[in-house]
Amino acid sequence: MAQLVLSVVAFIVAIGILVSVHEFGHFWVARKLGFRVLRFSVGFGKPLVRWRGNPFRVLLHLLSYLSPRFASSHAQKDDPEDSQVTEYWLSAIPLGGYVKLLDEREGPVPEEQRHLAFNRRPIHHRISVLMAGPGFNFLFAILAYWVMFISGVPGIKPIIGIVAEDSVAFHAGLKANDEIIAVGQQATQTLEDFVMAILDALLADDLTFLTVVDDFGEKRQAEIDLRGRQAELTEPGALFEGLGIEFGPLFPALIGEVTPGAAAELAGIEAGDRVVSADGHTIQSWAQWVRYVRERPDEMSMVTVIRGRNELNMELQIGSIEEEGKIIGRIGAAPDLNSEAVQLLMERVRTEQRYGVLMSLGRGVEKTWDMAVLTLKMLGGMLVGDVSVRNLSGPISIAAYAGDSAGAGVSYFLGFLAIVSISLGVLNLLPIPLLDGGQIVYQLLEWIKGSPLSERTMIFGQQLGILFFIVLMSFAFYNDITRLLSGNG
Repeated sequence: MAQLVLSVVAFIVAIGILVSVHEFGHFWVARKLGFRVLRFSVGFGKPLVRWRGNPFRVLLHLLSYLSPRFASSHAQKDDPEDSQVTEYWLSAIPLGGYVKLLDEREGPVPEEQRHLAFNRRPIHHRISVLMAGPGFNFLFAILAYWVMFISGVPGIKPIIGIVAEDSVAFHAGLKANDEIIAVGQQATQTLEDFVMAILDALLADDLTFLTVVDDFGEKRQAEIDLRGRQAELTEPGALFEGLGIEFGPLFPALIGEVTPGAAAELAGIEAGDRVVSADGHTIQSWAQWVRYVRERPDEMSMVTVIRGRNELNMELQIGSIEEEGKIIGRIGAAPDLNSEAVQLLMERVRTEQRYGVLMSLGRGVEKTWDMAVLTLKMLGGMLVGDVSVRNLSGPISIAAYAGDSAGAGVSYFLGFLAIVSISLGVLNLLPIPLLDGGQIVYQLLEWIKGSPLSERTMIFGQQLGILFFIVLMSFAFYNDITRLLSGNG
């Protein structure tokens, strides 16, 4: 329940911030270019607080509910007769906001104010206002990354743990404990960097060259062929499996704690034991041992452990538990994370990206650009069938990601906000009616035609835009529900 509440709150905060930033971009540029802005609302629906004039008077308006002195003082400073006065709202539904501009297409406009209406302003000014919303989303992402890189972004290095036999990685000569430091010309300091770089290479549909360093510090190159596998490897959760790689150092399957009365204790497994095989399958790491157990609920297994200098064979009756609607195996044992060997491995895999003020800003711009380009490539790939449409996420999945990132810490939540802000910016620049990009196309067509588009054309475009969003949200909700039912959401 606590996680659900956190997800809902984090989702509302994220959408509220990012949509408000988007709309503030429209508002700010419109004001600067001389448009009449009728209203700027943070939130939708019924206004809880509203005021006119200077936007920074919100504090006085809030205080006016507590003190008549503040109310009277503020009332004296408002000028409702000013043609440029804007009404500001704090509304009841905190999921973003909106900007309302003076426009003859939406109602009668006094003669003396027609030059302030959106439809009467120069076309390049209109396009500037329309582009400002996505532009502010990109600026927000840059600032978020800037703050993250100044404070330090924790991460893990792309160190290979297990290479599956007869896999792409296996045939490329990749080995356990190799660290991938570059994909093509892109450096990969973290696992996140590697994922972005390999997706970019995958969408390019060409041979991919990896630069790796082994655990002796020797550098070499490996060639992997991912051509023709875009749709397959862009399925959610399919990338690493398709490559045949499990990342993370090979933490030994070392037992740290055994639950009294659980399956492990009943089999004779003790703290300090190291699991080396199960039913003839070599166990190389704790992650491999956990996966082995989870996949075999209520099954009998012959397990070999090392205890001191002795090798012991034990019959283990694996138990079971329900987790996210699925029955998985469980034995009641926890890993030993305090051993010297484990600590050394953890130190090797940890990293942090931290830079100075100016370099952090440059990294923020670079990161935002890379994410925007990758997002655009992924959307393009979906349209032509090269990328799985299962990557589309609806509000349920986004809320889950928001809750997870908020629970992980401020830096992770900022990273989540940056990614969603970039996605919002890219999506709004698409040439689709109802979006900023579609409206920009309308302005360009008006410039080419020399006159405004007909009302019939505008209505037809709106209908196409609505149809697009119905289809898009249908896919997104379907994916959300599928993830929930499969236990992967």
